[in-house]
Amino acid sequence: MGSSLRELEALQTRILERIAHLELSLHAHRLSPLSLSSGDGAVTGGGGGGGDGGGGGFSTESRLSAVLFAGGVRDFSFKRVPSDYYDRSLEERRDILGAPSIDHLCKSIVLVNTQAPASVADCSNHSNSKYYIVVIQYKARLNAENIKNSIYTLNDRQIPKKKFNFRLAPEEESVALTGYVHNAVTCIGMKTNIPVILDEAIAKLEPNFFWLGGGEVDLKLGIRTPQFINAVNPFVVSCS
Repeated sequence: MGSSLRELEALQTRILERIAHLELSLHAHRLSPLSLSSGDGAVTGGGGGGGDGGGGGFSTESRLSAVLFAGGVRDFSFKRVPSDYYDRSLEERRDILGAPSIDHLCKSIVLVNTQAPASVADCSNHSNSKYYIVVIQYKARLNAENIKNSIYTLNDRQIPKKKFNFRLAPEEESVALTGYVHNAVTCIGMKTNIPVILDEAIAKLEPNFFWLGGGEVDLKLGIRTPQFINAVNPFVVSCS
């Protein structure tokens, strides 16, 4: 039964990837090169271009676009950034992406509950998961205690608070769970269905369009906040 379910999910993913690939091809024929790709690396509406993301010949943009399209997301954009992007200041990164402010620059990090009992070894229970992926602003300082209290409350305070202790997951665990390397992590199209926590500060941003990792180190994804929330269904809590 489990094997059949996995095969069905794999088939659905391939179909969605193909749909996204065809949609992007149609966009390329209908739109001028400047309207599809501005020449500065920006690609709107889940546009193509970029490296092979390992999805059977599909680019990372196509694969993630398929996931986003399936989730009802239509207002998103990919953009390639320079190789020295992470050596630059937040203000320079803001300008590269055309973001309204540095507040709109966000990252996804995987946390592990180091005090979880042996019975909590995976992400099957989103209310009490071994791992969480947190989307937080680059300028913010992660407050693990806030997250601990939020998960404790989420479980109606029925689990002793000492059973929660969230720390940054080791790099190898993050890669194994998400399928993405450091500085490429995104909560879209992960290998594992890790529950997502969105910092409430991001949900309050105006304009309500933020940037996060896009699956490759030099690829960033911009997305409309309400559509992100509807598609990903994150826990929205104070993380800083």
